[in-house]
Amino acid sequence: MSVIEAPKQEARRKSEPRTKSEPRTKSSIEPYRRGRSSRAWHWTAGTGMALVVLATMHIVAQHFIVHQKGGLRTYAEVLNYIGNPIIFVLEAAFLVAVTIHAMLGVRGVLHDLDPSTKTRRRIDRGLWIVGTSTVAYGMVLLISLDVRS
Repeated sequence: MSVIEAPKQEARRKSEPRTKSEPRTKSSIEPYRRGRSSRAWHWTAGTGMALVVLATMHIVAQHFIVHQKGGLRTYAEVLNYIGNPIIFVLEAAFLVAVTIHAMLGVRGVLHDLDPSTKTRRRIDRGLWIVGTSTVAYGMVLLISLDVRS
């Protein structure tokens, strides 16, 4: 055998288990990717599109409209701003979209490391807890600002 030729490997039968040194085949990964990962991708794309709109509205309302004062609002102005029900809903939607998008991004990076199925479940549960806690804490802050206005 010359240096250029690679040794031929015998094909493994489907009944034989895959060893750790063998790469995963498309069929062993495919069922996982069709279900949850597809939904995660759609959620990531959807929240990404929502973020374009919500972040633009947030930046314009928070920094460009108050341009005369250097682009920053005072505490009293923030309370007045959050007191508007439409603005409250938009800021809450912005919080939820940012959190979902961030958690799905971290999930995608961690899943790209190709962990075991058990580890994937742990990652999903952990990120679900972190995301839910983040939204809950953010809503508490938004509501406390709204109550003070």
